[in-house]
Amino acid sequence: MDSVKSFKGYGKVDELEEQAFKRKTRKRLIILSVSTVVLLAVIIGVVAGVIIHKRNNSSPSVPNSTPGPELTPAASLKAVCGVTQYPSSCFSSISALETSNSTDPEVIFKLSLQVAIHAAAKLPGLPAKIGLNIANDTHLEKVLDVCEGLFEDVVDRLNDSLTSMDVNQGDKLLTAAKINDIKTWLSTTLTDQETCLDSLADLNSTLVQEFKAAVQNTTEFSSNSLAIVAKILSLLTNLNVPVHRRLLGVGGSEVDFPGWVSPGDRRLLQDNNATAQIVVAKDGTGDFKTIQEAVDKVPKKSKNRILIHVKQGVYYENVLMDKSKWNVMMFGDGKTKTVVSGNLSFVDGTPTFSTATFAVTGKGFIVKDMGFINTAGAIKHQAVAFRSEYQNSGPGSGVDQRVKWAGYNPTLTDDEAAKFTVTSLIQGGEWLPGTDVAFETTL
Repeated sequence: MDSVKSFKGYGKVDELEEQAFKRKTRKRLIILSVSTVVLLAVIIGVVAGVIIHKRNNSSPSVPNSTPGPELTPAASLKAVCGVTQYPSSCFSSISALETSNSTDPEVIFKLSLQVAIHAAAKLPGLPAKIGLNIANDTHLEKVLDVCEGLFEDVVDRLNDSLTSMDVNQGDKLLTAAKINDIKTWLSTTLTDQETCLDSLADLNSTLVQEFKAAVQNTTEFSSNSLAIVAKILSLLTNLNVPVHRRLLGVGGSEVDFPGWVSPGDRRLLQDNNATAQIVVAKDGTGDFKTIQEAVDKVPKKSKNRILIHVKQGVYYENVLMDKSKWNVMMFGDGKTKTVVSGNLSFVDGTPTFSTATFAVTGKGFIVKDMGFINTAGAIKHQAVAFRSEYQNSGPGSGVDQRVKWAGYNPTLTDDEAAKFTVTSLIQGGEWLPGTDVAFETTL
């Protein structure tokens, strides 16, 4: 917040104006402090309620003991929904479910996901339905295709969040690692919906308001789930409140690697002589001459690592690794030796989302020793060099300076940047500052 005193070098400041400024600043601070206290009180109330509930359920009956305060399902639901941005829609949507008679925040969270999934299920068919009334507008048709893919991803991410909580009977597992995954997926559902609206707005389309109305419920419900898992369940886990039967350890013993990088992937990232199942070479000495051909050869939803070696050269192509391509690791011969180059841009008629030189929507992707560039240049406005939409791994730790993204403008969104970006690997000073997101400098 700028101080009035900072303007004194440009002229005398009236004393009354300065007093008014101080009063206004003090009022804002008071409002902010009160809001923070209220939020903390709500969260503490939920935590206390869970502790009381668990103790009452687990403690043996003691004659003439004083009963603890009753925690009703309605009161618990109201307290949990109180931390969301849309408490009314949170309470009404969940309480309408027949299975909402629970005081367990974990159960309430799962119900919030079910509500969001039900609302999101209607979205993927919307662009095609609207597209039937669109004629001779190629740009809009491309954006509607983008929206359809994004809406399908919204449904997938919500389902990922829900199924990740499916465990064996008697085991209630909600570890810190799992919570982080869920927060990433739920954040992405919000970003996906916003990206569709942004793409329509870029065209000054009259459909923006229609789509805003269509995604409103899904946006609110996804936001509610994200708030619950971020503000309630994360706190319960950090405080070791026994809402879970068994806690799994997270993190690794190796300081240089984040906990979400598996031991096997760590070995691969450090191995400079890994054997690839598929080899790409422009000169014909490999299995394929283009990267996309190699990607297309990868089996769908592979649970095992598929290694692709891309030999030295500049590959002029736009590569899409769709959501059926799992657990691919791609490595080149050096970040300036193996380069993927494209030039699609918004000005040339491609929706920004689809301009990526290299796009990944399948989970578990790792890349090292490669460079990615979009040569459209600043004159072509929005253009993307690399886009990753899932919980993917970039260069990893201990192998920094092994991947390079070249670009002109900040084009990363928070879900894209948070998992793998590193300052020393991004060419162009505005990339990370333009995102306003946290990233791990140790990667």
